Amino acid sequence: MNTNIPWPARSIVAGTAGTAAMTLAYATERRLRRNHRGSLDYDDSLVPGQIVASIMHLGHVTDREENELGLALRWSYGSAFGMWHGLLHRRFREPWASAIFGGTLMSATLSLFPLLGRTPPPWRWPPDVMATAVGTHVAYVAAAGATDDALGRLGR
Repeated sequence: MNTNIPWPARSIVAGTAGTAAMTLAYATERRLRRNHRGSLDYDDSLVPGQIVASIMHLGHVTDREENELGLALRWSYGSAFGMWHGLLHRRFREPWASAIFGGTLMSATLSLFPLLGRTPPPWRWPPDVMATAVGTHVAYVAAAGATDDALGRLGR
C-alpha cells in the first residue's frame, strides 16, 4: 500500500510526537527524582505561561492560568517546530537535519528564556536544570526525527 503523506502533515505529526516524548521525559524524570519538588527546568515551570501572558498583555493571571498557557504554548510550538524539522529533512540527510534542528531548539531555549522569561543566563542555570533541558530536547528531537522518517517511508 503506497500512502503518500504530504511532508507538512508528516512534520506536524512529527512535532506532536516530539512534544509527547518531551512530556513523557518530564514524567519519567519526576518518577526517578521523587524527592525533587517543583519544576525540573524552565520549560517545565510557569515561565512559558508568564511569557505568553506578557506578550499577550494579559495582566495578572493566576499560577493555574500560567500553567495552562505554558502547556498550550508547548503543544502548539512543539507541533509547529515539526515544520522546521520537515524543511531541514527535505534539504539535508539524517542525522544532519536532526542535528541542526536540535541546535535550533537549544539555541531558542538558551536565549529566549533569559530574554523573554527573565531567567538567569544559561551559564548560571543549575547543572540539574541544564541536564533536564538538554535531555528533554534530545527526546523531542529523536521522536520528531523518527516519526518524520517512519511516516516518510510509508509513502515509498
